[in-house]
Amino acid sequence: MDDQRLYIDGAWVEAQDGETFATIDPATGEEIARVARARAGDADRAIAAARRAFDEGRWSAVPPRERAALLRRIAHRLHTEADELARLESRDAGKLLADAREDVEEAAEMFDHYAGLATSEGGEVPPPGPDAMSLVVPEPVGVAALITPWNFPLLMAAQKVAPALAAGCTAILKPAEQTPLSALELARIAAEEGLPDGVLNVLTGFGPEAGAPLVEDPRVDAVSFTGSEAVGRVIGRVAAETFKRTTLELGGKSPNLVFADADFEAAIEGSALGVFFHQGQVCSAGSRVLVEQTIYDTAVEALCAQAAELRLGHPADPETTMGPLISAEHRAKVNSYLEHGRADGARLAHMGTVPTDPKLANGFFFPPVIFADVDNTMRIAREEIFGPVMAVIPFGDEDEAIAIANDTPYGLAAAVWTTDVKRAVRVSRAIRAGVVWVNDSQPAPVEAPWGGFKASGVGRELGRYGLRAFQELKQIYLNLE
Repeated sequence: MDDQRLYIDGAWVEAQDGETFATIDPATGEEIARVARARAGDADRAIAAARRAFDEGRWSAVPPRERAALLRRIAHRLHTEADELARLESRDAGKLLADAREDVEEAAEMFDHYAGLATSEGGEVPPPGPDAMSLVVPEPVGVAALITPWNFPLLMAAQKVAPALAAGCTAILKPAEQTPLSALELARIAAEEGLPDGVLNVLTGFGPEAGAPLVEDPRVDAVSFTGSEAVGRVIGRVAAETFKRTTLELGGKSPNLVFADADFEAAIEGSALGVFFHQGQVCSAGSRVLVEQTIYDTAVEALCAQAAELRLGHPADPETTMGPLISAEHRAKVNSYLEHGRADGARLAHMGTVPTDPKLANGFFFPPVIFADVDNTMRIAREEIFGPVMAVIPFGDEDEAIAIANDTPYGLAAAVWTTDVKRAVRVSRAIRAGVVWVNDSQPAPVEAPWGGFKASGVGRELGRYGLRAFQELKQIYLNLE
């Protein structure tokens, strides 16, 4: 690919100091493109452009129906270019091509969904008395900094950009440095469909250099961040200095509870999916698999059999069912948990193999791993690994299962596998998590809220809840006397 530039105020520009960095194909270790490396000066340009566009009403003053029409055009373009975008996303992020294609379609659905909300989410008229009335009016919060992760690059960008634009905000999108390419394509599509200059700006670069200035600057009114707990804590503290609205979607160590009365085959397949989907690089991954003692040994054996069927290979190969990790650094981190698991006394029940194809020798592959006989105090059960490492934990009864599930600093998601409807509801209510799946794993419908309890974050995304993150409410009180 050609060198990729920043998108600021409707123009493709180089970084002020002219520096670039490489984006790498995780499957081969090869350079895909050189990308502009934004720093504080570039962030200042993007913030100034977004601030100017908002204050001049280039987008916030556009009628909601017109904003919705443009969002629908973006959705149509994503559908139309889905194959090309999926190939790009697969190569940049190491995603299976089929998964990348699904992500592009879901990104299009985001824009369609928020196009509808742009015209349907109005205000309220509460009656304070016979001689007065109040108008409650939602207004755009202003300039929004949108900082996205590398595991679902285009999908997470759409999840933030679509509601921000629907609300009437202007935005600066800072994609993860590992996966910047689809964010630039989204900016291209939006510009070609007529989005006014300055409304959407894209800064490619590293967090401390390009992201931190967005969080610190008082001209930015809101920050929406998806990423690690550690970075989220920093963003929360810094954003509080200027009273920014913040949405933080952070990490997880999600429990996956399998009861003896569950549909065994479905529970095993779903539990494996919950850990090994996208190589475990999913914030909601069900990496703690809690299994009732009476079926524990059988379940461990079945889970190992599921893992053994996974085929690591190039993401574009239709026979591949697991691709590479995102980088060599991340692979080293994931690999360190093998020693932690062994040192803490867990039993290594399964470890797969990496591809032998010489063309993939420089790729960042890591095999599926299952540790059995795990105690919830072990590091592999406490810390977010963000890789294909499953920790299987036995439990005796429902109360113990709930206690283990909740014994974590996180609270993003959980799964409950049972055919007892009363138990399903009872356990779902007892688990401290923002999302609980019953007899399923990992669905995230755009219409429903997404976010977590405790250290898994602040606020919610998706649906009307995601729109509210980019709105302020104003009350206008009318004295009718």
